[in-house]
Amino acid sequence: MELSKNYIPAAAEDKWYQYWLDKQYFRSVPDGRPPFTIVIPPPNVTGVLHMGHTLNETVQDILTRHARMSGFNACWVPGSDHASIATETKVVNMLKDEKGIEKSQLTRQEFLKYAYEWKDKYGGIIYHQIRKLGCSVDWDRVTFTMDQHYYDAVIKVFVDLYGKGLIYRGARMINWDPKAKTALSDEEVEYKEINGKLYHVKYAVVNAAGEPTGEFITIATQRPETIMGDTAICVNPDDERYVHLKGHFAIVPLVNRKVPVIFDEYVDKEFGTGALKVTPAHDINDYNLGLKHNLEVVDTLNDDGTLSAAAEVFVGEDRFRARKKVVAALHEQGLLVKEQEYTTRLGYSQRNPDTVVEPKISTQWFVKMSELAKPALDAVVNGDVRIHPGDRFLATYKYWMENVKDWCISRQLWWGQQIPAWYDAQGQFVVAETLETALDKYEAAYGSRPATLRQDEDCLDTWFSSWLWPMEVFNGISNPGNEDINYYYPTSVLVTGQDIIFFWVARMIMAGEEYHKEKPFSDVYFTGMVRDKQGRKMSKSLGNSPDLLDLIDRFGADAVRFGIMIASPAGNDLLFDDSSCEQGRFFNNKMWNALKLVKMWTPAENTGAPVPEFAVEWFGNRFNEVHAEVEKLFRDFRLSEALKAIYSLIWDDFCSWYLEWIKPGFEQPIDAGVYKKTIEYFEQLMQLLHPFMPFVTEDIYHLLADRAEGDDLVIKQFQAPGSINADILAEATLAKDTITAIRDARNKQQLKPKDTIGLFVETQNKQAFKRIESIIAKQVNANEFGYATEAIAGAASIVVGTDKFYMVTDKEVDPAAQKELLLKDLTYQQGFRTSVEKKLSNEKFVANAKPEAVEAERRKLADCQARIQAIEESLKLL
Repeated sequence: MELSKNYIPAAAEDKWYQYWLDKQYFRSVPDGRPPFTIVIPPPNVTGVLHMGHTLNETVQDILTRHARMSGFNACWVPGSDHASIATETKVVNMLKDEKGIEKSQLTRQEFLKYAYEWKDKYGGIIYHQIRKLGCSVDWDRVTFTMDQHYYDAVIKVFVDLYGKGLIYRGARMINWDPKAKTALSDEEVEYKEINGKLYHVKYAVVNAAGEPTGEFITIATQRPETIMGDTAICVNPDDERYVHLKGHFAIVPLVNRKVPVIFDEYVDKEFGTGALKVTPAHDINDYNLGLKHNLEVVDTLNDDGTLSAAAEVFVGEDRFRARKKVVAALHEQGLLVKEQEYTTRLGYSQRNPDTVVEPKISTQWFVKMSELAKPALDAVVNGDVRIHPGDRFLATYKYWMENVKDWCISRQLWWGQQIPAWYDAQGQFVVAETLETALDKYEAAYGSRPATLRQDEDCLDTWFSSWLWPMEVFNGISNPGNEDINYYYPTSVLVTGQDIIFFWVARMIMAGEEYHKEKPFSDVYFTGMVRDKQGRKMSKSLGNSPDLLDLIDRFGADAVRFGIMIASPAGNDLLFDDSSCEQGRFFNNKMWNALKLVKMWTPAENTGAPVPEFAVEWFGNRFNEVHAEVEKLFRDFRLSEALKAIYSLIWDDFCSWYLEWIKPGFEQPIDAGVYKKTIEYFEQLMQLLHPFMPFVTEDIYHLLADRAEGDDLVIKQFQAPGSINADILAEATLAKDTITAIRDARNKQQLKPKDTIGLFVETQNKQAFKRIESIIAKQVNANEFGYATEAIAGAASIVVGTDKFYMVTDKEVDPAAQKELLLKDLTYQQGFRTSVEKKLSNEKFVANAKPEAVEAERRKLADCQARIQAIEESLKLL
């Protein structure tokens, strides 16, 4: 078979993915092997995979493939999330733009019909992308958070937690999204620093009888549109400026409402004017003051962010248009003292990033979190669940869990699991999984059985379903104790973004501890944030996130996987641009060209040529060294470092050194034994790289030799790393350093590749060169390799380590070029010596570092000093 000039990804990717599916290599059922389980963080059903997802899915596939090749029964469960707010927003906009239908014109069931049609249309996009990326998920286990079994599980958990007193209904200050017209949890609000204004406004003071005193009290507010909801002015009781106002009142501008002047130590005397307008309906701190001082609550905003009838003025105006009109009216009435530029933090809806969140008093459903949080906190603090990288995220996790707030779980939406609370005409309710059960509970609670009950209109927060994900993908809630949940749970590792550590990670641990009395996973691997080369977070709004399918079309899936993994150490943000995918494509072609080179060789017994036994032995040891390193890096979840180690092993050690060392002469056969070992090494390299770049490795593996049925790389089991001979590795390093230095010297002397040289080494350790003489001579085109006891007149001098080489040529040596070479090396070595001496002179380092680390630095210093001495001696001879 003739191989193409370059590797063609598209030809391999579709072929091998379908082949793996046909062989059911990704399918998992419980058996006698130890399980390795990953559940995919379910992406929103409405979206497409952005680069953050691409990183996340690639990491999961690397871990899954590695486990599958390491003797585990690997099960990676795919699925998607119904994403209540995001999906409902898209469906509402679609109905309005495409069909001219408002949501308010539809019944709940009619709307849900459209929502499911939307899900069926767009839900498959993500799964197509996952396939194109090469993800080895078990497609028989696809789960959606609105599947019937999943829906039932969510309702079952709600009823259970309510029965335990951990869910309650009440009126509290919550976060409100005026665009989606729904409540949000605290974690769904993203704060941004913005430049705003402080408006200083005068309130007229009156006495208890309502008579003007002629005084004014000035407050500063960022939100003048809420003035109409003011129900008090608050000052510090120790503020001498306002002590005389006890028993007095203030007149709220524009609406002329008389409100009390109250005193509370909450107010900072030194901040602003020392006087605070209190608007209990629109600020959490004001709300708390209102409860303490029994203040009236005046809600001046409608659910859509317009001013309500309670505002009395500018009714129906959007809140921000109203702000401008209020400011103008205050100015006209002489009540606006001044406007001041002000930097502040403002909360925005995570699901509608252009929408400012409003604090709002609302009757909602809440989960009591403190009781659920304790076992989940202990699981992480005690190391039962390990976080990677723990040094960055453990403290954050602890702080949130120790200060956790109750979770608002009701959403004023239709797309989602409908809250299983059932009401009579008077508003009395019971909580039950079905209407029939609710009627029975109602009769037991209230003594009579109504004809029917009305179900709560709200649905549950999406995260209230996804916190059950590791259990319910195996029907662990809906069918507890089944074979799958007993075998696959707890899962092995969760791979996710750091931005949902509270939304999802912490809550899954809570749910796992509550319903299985066991952690949901053993390890949590946090990927970093993917940023563009300017350091900006990749987002649709900025238009700086590339399209995954376009990248795959241009570079191939393996190159995209390589590109995003090569620069993504765990937990750290990574800068991504197309050049890293380009590097992945170069790597593909490097391996492809190595395949073509090896396939060109003709193996033969007794070729008569010297057998490069050292090269064969060295690469076997080098492979074992890197294989052991890679296994350790996998255990530590340092996947980017593992890829770099494999990349260097293939590109540098195998392609640049090993293949050159064993390459036969022009049109000469290669020793059959060497050829056989080379094919074995190539296969082992492809196996080691396979979890990272599955398509090209499977393709090359099958092109290297004819394969028996079932001999496929995707399931080929790793062997334990072999032993390592450190002496052979050191000799190979010496050979590479020598070859590099001599080649550099040849270039400095302007020798052509065909020009032969004589090479002689002055060394204290001749034995170190005995096995590498022929390799060095071949690689630098030396017709003679010998040993010297002193400098050779007329020869170019090169220092390698502490050894001196003399290069004899027919061409006259250029002393200036030779001196330049030595001085360059001397400068580098002197700088290196200074850095090591600085480190060893640091008492903190010497006292705190491991003894072996300190000793290693001392050895570096001794070697460096010996090298400097050798270079200086060579310079003297010039």
